[in-house]
Amino acid sequence: MLMEVGPTGSAASHAANPTSLHDVFFRIGGPGVGRATNTLTVNSDNVIGDHMWLWRADHGDGVGWAVNTADTGLTVNGDNVTMYGLFVEHYQKYQTVWNGNGGRTYFYQNEMPYDPPNQGAWMNGATRGYAAYKVADTVTSHQAWGLGSYCYFNVDPSVVADRAIETPTNPNVRFTNMVTVSLGGVGTIGRVVNGTGGTANAANQVVYLTNYP
Repeated sequence: MLMEVGPTGSAASHAANPTSLHDVFFRIGGPGVGRATNTLTVNSDNVIGDHMWLWRADHGDGVGWAVNTADTGLTVNGDNVTMYGLFVEHYQKYQTVWNGNGGRTYFYQNEMPYDPPNQGAWMNGATRGYAAYKVADTVTSHQAWGLGSYCYFNVDPSVVADRAIETPTNPNVRFTNMVTVSLGGVGTIGRVVNGTGGTANAANQVVYLTNYP
């Protein structure tokens, strides 16, 4: 882990004086080899992130699928955490995992990893690929607005990500204004949220979904 906000199991309310992170950038790999299982973990409640860029290098010198390994960019365990302008890109498993309740995201930019060598190397059990934004099954309240996820599987364009967003279906877990893109038609994102939304691929490179559920 490169950065941790609050210890594991944090439960104190910081609503009156929240921790805030502004213009915080992370890069794993390229030009030097770097590895990190988790990049940023937020355990504290009420944390505010403003303009965060979490990135695993997947093109350029000194990078490779088995070289600069990194599972997940952002893991949120705290409650009532808010992110503005969140960029999480190119990680090898879930890009963002949200375990806390009351989370809010305003603008989310994601590119899936460019470099899975084949579909077999990028499987989540029986699911093809990993979602860009994962809300845990135990979460009962979450909101996000303006989310984009893009694929460009240039090593093997036959690679598929089954979905961009994975979330429990709950009226208090809501997503508004989403887009998936197959950049140049190189690769496929099967659905926008869970099993909802069209397929982004060579034939239909941009897919919009206004609301979920």
